[in-house]
Amino acid sequence: MTPYSHDVTPALAAHAALKAAYERRLSEAREGLEHWRTTSNPQFAALRRSVEATEDLVAAKPVVEHLTKNTTDLVILGTGGSSLGAQTLAQLAFWGTPAYAPRVGGARLFIVDGLDGGVFRSRMQMSDLRTTRFLVVSKSGSTTEPLMQTLAAIEALEEAGGGKYLKHHFAGITEDKPNPLRAILTEMGAPVLPHDPDLGGRYSVFSVVGLLPALLAGLDAKAIRAGAREALHAAMNGATPAVEGAALSVAARDAGLSQSVMWTYRDRLMHLPRWWRQLWAESLGKNGQGTTPIDAQGPVDQHSQLQLYLDGPNDKLFTLIDAPSIADAKASNAWAQRHGLGLYAGRGMSEVVAAQVRGTADALTNAGRAVRRISMLAPLDEASVGNLMMHFILETLIAARLWNVDPFGQPAVEQSKILTRKYLSGQT
Repeated sequence: MTPYSHDVTPALAAHAALKAAYERRLSEAREGLEHWRTTSNPQFAALRRSVEATEDLVAAKPVVEHLTKNTTDLVILGTGGSSLGAQTLAQLAFWGTPAYAPRVGGARLFIVDGLDGGVFRSRMQMSDLRTTRFLVVSKSGSTTEPLMQTLAAIEALEEAGGGKYLKHHFAGITEDKPNPLRAILTEMGAPVLPHDPDLGGRYSVFSVVGLLPALLAGLDAKAIRAGAREALHAAMNGATPAVEGAALSVAARDAGLSQSVMWTYRDRLMHLPRWWRQLWAESLGKNGQGTTPIDAQGPVDQHSQLQLYLDGPNDKLFTLIDAPSIADAKASNAWAQRHGLGLYAGRGMSEVVAAQVRGTADALTNAGRAVRRISMLAPLDEASVGNLMMHFILETLIAARLWNVDPFGQPAVEQSKILTRKYLSGQT
């Protein structure tokens, strides 16, 4: 049983062209799932390995101990698929929310995925570098961002007099073959875990790429993997709501809806749309196919985007995701009543958010916008989020079959990387 309800009927009811396209695409989506059930594709096999494995978590245990010994600050370095999945999972431990605090006796967690030099240097200056540790993640070991982050962290440590102790400060995840990151970590004597060479970064969240940071955040990595495995096994047995989701997303493009908005209504799901945005864009934006993924956060974006969504171009498919709260904060009954705010008196924030989700979904539907609802059936936990993330991976893979594109690799991006290196070398 899936830990969420998946309802595409509002989208079909509001948009006649979408409904017709969906009915055409649904059988193709079922065939798309059948392809992945029977394929021998090595990259899909790597995805399956990432949810079936157990020995990698055993190997990760001493790395966790290495990174958490006498540690106050844990900094995870990477970008794209090497970082976004970890951020999504870390939010289950409230990382990135106003409620975040390290576990009692644990280290503060920072995830750095950009190259803002001022921010990075300030972060280094704010930390006690003697008790700061770094996990560097890069599949190829040659990506610019994690290499620059690593070299800048080394420079900061050496400036602080810690150059002799680098091996105690670092660990990494990269392919088990010669590459710059592996060479750096090996020279300093830091531990390195292998990255499956067939597992693309944006599909790697259920490997140590996502689960080692989850462990460092104090989460149950086995439960995350179990939730993903449950979703994948259901699909391999021929039953998954991802079929309907993929058919709806591809039909949306057929019906002239060229953009897809994922709108989450829990702070601990804030990074899910950012992870999905990369997954959807890099996997499907090929040969003129795909739709533009847009991330939104409720209820905040009701005050920044909803006017456009309701009254601007009708060119979007909306996916609204909500979940029950693990706890609640209630409004003062007495103060609300005294100031004519009886509507809120004694109510919890979660009640208000539930009404907002429903109100936004219905308003969009009434305006002829295509909306699907995904509602978690219980408060968020490791297994349910792992299951949900696998759902979107499966949707993406099935949509790739409908659009006849290879969901693995991102060949169009290579020119930007080549030009970056060219300009750094001083060539014009």
